[in-house]
Formats: sequence, C-alpha cells, structure tokens
Amino acid sequence: MNKSYLNFRTDMADERIDIYKRVHNLSEIDGVIVKSTDIDNVKVTTVDITNENGEKALSKKMGTYITIESLNIEYLSEDEKQILISKVAEQIKLLVKDDHKSIMVVGLGNMYVTPDALGPKVVKYLDITRHLLKFAKEYVDINTREVSAISPGVLGTTGIETSEIIESVTKKVKPDIVIVIDSLASQSVHRVGKSIQLSNMGIVPGAGVKNKRVGINQDTLKIPVIAIGVPTVVDMATITNEAIDKLLENSKKEIDKFNNENINDKHSNSIFSLLNEDNRYSMIANTLDAENYIVTPKEIDEIIDKMSEVLASSINSISRI
Repeated sequence: MNKSYLNFRTDMADERIDIYKRVHNLSEIDGVIVKSTDIDNVKVTTVDITNENGEKALSKKMGTYITIESLNIEYLSEDEKQILISKVAEQIKLLVKDDHKSIMVVGLGNMYVTPDALGPKVVKYLDITRHLLKFAKEYVDINTREVSAISPGVLGTTGIETSEIIESVTKKVKPDIVIVIDSLASQSVHRVGKSIQLSNMGIVPGAGVKNKRVGINQDTLKIPVIAIGVPTVVDMATITNEAIDKLLENSKKEIDKFNNENINDKHSNSIFSLLNEDNRYSMIANTLDAENYIVTPKEIDEIIDKMSEVLASSINSISRI
C-alpha cells in the first residue's frame, strides 16, 4: 500500500486521523487539530484541518469536522435522546451562525434503500416555513427562520446528477445556506447508530463506498454548505480487517509475555510482518471481492427512523433566528 495515499474506506474524519497515525506511526498530524469533550454520555470531537498537509493526509478539504457520539440510538431513553438533540442543535448553530437566516435542507439518498434513506426521512420530519412566511406571514412568529427542503433522489432513478438539481433549485430559492443530509460509511461497525458527523465543507455523495458523485459544497453552489451525516454501512473488508486487528493485538500481548521470558519466536514475527497495515487490507479485499459487499446491521430500519427524528428535531430547534 502506498502510504502517501490511503484508501480510508470511511467518511468519518476522526477515523481517518486514527488510520493515518497508525499507518505512519505518528502521534500528531501537521495541519490537523483535534479537540474532544465528553458530557452527559455524549462525546463531541472537533477536527480542524488547517493547511494543505492536513488536507493531503486525510483526503478531506480544509475546514471543520465535528463528530458527535452517543449510546446506541435504539436504546436511548427519551431524556437521553433530548440531550443528544440539544448537542446536535448546538453544533449546527455554531456552523450556521445567526447571519445565515434562510436554510434549505437537502435530503440525499434513496428512500427505497433503507441504509441510504436517512436524508429523505429527515426531510419528512422537518418544520417547513418558507411557504408560510411567503403566503401567510401574519400567522407566523416574526423570528421564524425560513426553512425549505428537497429530496432530489438519486441518479439511477432520476437520470439527473443530484448536484445539478440542487444547483438549479438554490438559484431559484436563493437560501442563505444549504444543509445536506446523507448516509455515510464508517470503518467500524461500532459507529453505526452511534455517531453523527457535521462539517462546513459540504459533501461528496458516495465517496465512502467508491461511488463518487459531483461535490455539493460552496465551490459548486456559491453559498455555504453544511453537511450532516450518519454512518449506516461498513464494507466487508473493513470489518474483517478490524477483526484481524483485534486478533493481532491480543496475539502480540501473548507473544510479548514469551519475549519477556527471553524467547524469540521468529515465525510469529514473520507472520505479523506479513499481516501489517501496509498490505493487509488489499489482501482481504482481493479475497472477499469486497467492492461488491457493503454491510449494514439488521436493525438498520430502527436506526434510520430514530436518527432521522434526532436530526430533524435538531434542525427544527434552530428554526427561530
């Protein structure tokens, strides 16, 4: 594997940092600043990519990437869910800022493919206000923010690039900011249903599963774009790689015990060398034909439904300026 370019197979910025550090045996990455807080069982990690070195290392544009981790969404009590909603809303406010008054929410994905249905389902739960402010302003609170939304579908069903639809609508509606909702890929099954990522750098749909489309960001739309995503899938090779990683970690601990007793197991060391991070993923991917297998948990329906409600409620909570 070429260490100067890593096939991360994850959309999550904090996971890319861990992978890059491990492969290059680093404690820090130039141009990448990481800060974390953990309050009320909700961990918030902010990754700031500040220069071209950080951008090149993580294959993500310079900007801010915020990851919010909680307990399994399907097991949250109502109080715990409200805490999560408030944390997500707080981070959205930091990215939206008060000077952006009108918002257009774009729900990316395919409503008929459950792991990819997050975006359209979030739109379903939103409080839409643009038409009320336009046609019944006297019945709406004066501080109500203008919110509109679309679910543009996917190229396979519309025949139109999603970015083309969004660009055309934004030119007509003229929102101050766009919030894009999409499903993401993770490197770990343990992140599915637990994590939410926000970014002020927009999104490249399908990047995590090798189906890159045209980017949806400030460069293409000419207005600020916030991306909000939830990991819903993991590719099979990544799952296998993670399992082998844990196996090797435990095996090394056992071998270290022997080494402490002055026993040098050359055969074991040669096996570990063969299974190092540089070539292990490609070996697994070739064996499994992994590009054709993307895995999602059996309870994905419930995860999508509940995460949709959390994200929609978070956006609804900032509907007042």
